[in-house]
Amino acid sequence: MSYVVSGLDPAPFLPLFGLSDAALAEQGVVRVIAGADGYYPCRVTLADAAPGQSLLLLNHEHQPAASPYRARHAIFVNEAARETCRLVDRMPDILATRRLISLRAYDEAGMMLDGDVVTGPEVEARCLRMLDLEDVVYVHAHNPGRGCYAARIDRG
Repeated sequence: MSYVVSGLDPAPFLPLFGLSDAALAEQGVVRVIAGADGYYPCRVTLADAAPGQSLLLLNHEHQPAASPYRARHAIFVNEAARETCRLVDRMPDILATRRLISLRAYDEAGMMLDGDVVTGPEVEARCLRMLDLEDVVYVHAHNPGRGCYAARIDRG
């Protein structure tokens, strides 16, 4: 089965890029400088920011469905992000390598039908099994420790 992994559209975040820390704080946004540990995943580029890069930590509604699973949470957006990452039949490194990933499968109405927590190397296979379920329309990937939304996976 073919699948597509998508990052977020950068357009809603562009007006925030380059604002002062005080102006960001007025909107509940915090600027963070990526450290050397490599754990600053941008939700637009689906890649970890390089050490020293500037990211915005902000609240984002990643599950807007009118269901009990409607959700928003903190995400990072790299201030250098200008294009949405879209990968066909390939998981980004932020999902497929060293992280523990929570996968949540949803139907058309935004109701969760399945969920699991797996290690990076298991993400693709588990995601494909979820997408193979008849009523599953899309899968969300999250970082389970802090609960941050990571990416959306759809059938290709």
